[in-house]
Amino acid sequence: MKVTEKKIEDGLIELTAAAATAEVAQAFNVAHYSFCASMGVEVPQGQTPAQAAEEKLGIKDLDSVSQQMAIDYLVPFAVDKRNLCPAFPPTPIIDQPIKRGQVFEFKVQVTPKPDYELTSYEPVSITVPPLNFDESLVDQQIQQLAESFATYEKCDAKPLDASGAAKIALEVSQGGKRLDNLCTDGRTYILGMGLMPDEFEKNLIGMTEGDVKEFAFDMPGAPEGEAPLDCKVTVLECQEKHVPEVDQAFIEKNMPMARDVESLRQVVSERLQAEQRAQYQEMQLTMVADELSRRFQGTISDEVYESMRDTLMQNVRGSLAQQGIPFEQFVEAQGGDQQFGMMLMIQARQMLVQGYALDAVFRHEKMTLDDEDIMAACRAMNPADPTTARRQMEGNGQAFVLRETAGRLKANRWLLEHADITVSEEPAAEKAE
Repeated sequence: MKVTEKKIEDGLIELTAAAATAEVAQAFNVAHYSFCASMGVEVPQGQTPAQAAEEKLGIKDLDSVSQQMAIDYLVPFAVDKRNLCPAFPPTPIIDQPIKRGQVFEFKVQVTPKPDYELTSYEPVSITVPPLNFDESLVDQQIQQLAESFATYEKCDAKPLDASGAAKIALEVSQGGKRLDNLCTDGRTYILGMGLMPDEFEKNLIGMTEGDVKEFAFDMPGAPEGEAPLDCKVTVLECQEKHVPEVDQAFIEKNMPMARDVESLRQVVSERLQAEQRAQYQEMQLTMVADELSRRFQGTISDEVYESMRDTLMQNVRGSLAQQGIPFEQFVEAQGGDQQFGMMLMIQARQMLVQGYALDAVFRHEKMTLDDEDIMAACRAMNPADPTTARRQMEGNGQAFVLRETAGRLKANRWLLEHADITVSEEPAAEKAE
């Protein structure tokens, strides 16, 4: 992609970009998958997104309906090409349609991220609680480990209660049609784990070995008028949970990484302490950044506020959608539209001020970024696979976002290293009083 820039009024930078035909093709390919995902269309193996969209949605020209997505894909590459960091996502200026097989020219007006200053660059002071490790956490972890190897075995017959277990035979049909995926000749069923709806489990309570019961119930969330599920349950045997003892035999069978019980405790303890130290450091990083933000001076434009608020709103909507929680329900639980909107604006300001304050430290200390700094930012984003995180961001034209994140993380860690830290059992708020 060829990109030129010129400065225009009000500090704006206008980019003129020309995407090559191969880049246009890649933009459409990505846009096709994005469009299908947004419409809930799965692309079967052996099919292209265009084929899936035509089959499922009747769309014969996927390029025409995914033009904006293709353009949106190209914009960050133009920004990154000039090593710019925008204050908020820029909007492209389009004079011609984007077409596969043709060079695509467009313009982008970028508002560069402003440089703010702080009232002081002296080390910050924070008061933190001591880092104490509770050995009982090791016992809890080992008990959870033993629980994961628990078995259910036959016991004396007794009525099932809300946390009981039994081996059952189950026949399920709906409208006279057998539902094979729910039927079984004999499997352990544990009440209280939410494996089946509450109405199903209520019918099991009080049953004992040898009992047979037939009943019907409606599936939660089923469309109005849908036939209920008809069930026949036979209790084959009552069962009890048996948790194995974590002894040498257990270690040899299930824990090849440990020699004996003591070495297992050591492994668990070291892992828990490492997690606690990482959480402790994250807490300190947050505290020094919050303290630094008090020194911020300057005025943040409404456009930047609104862009950050919109980003936070999108993140909330996406997270709720993944959890299956209606957005309106969530907003109501937060106190309604006004309260939720105020919460977002407060959060937006906090994030913006903190980020700009860290930017100021980065500049003031004349820091630079190297490859390890970039990877450190990627590890913060995706501890399990930082390399993939880097590849995805750079591959999507988001390298400037990665550089910004890396710079702020480096400044934050430098800030912590030079901070005046007081360790106190007394909470900081109470101490101030």
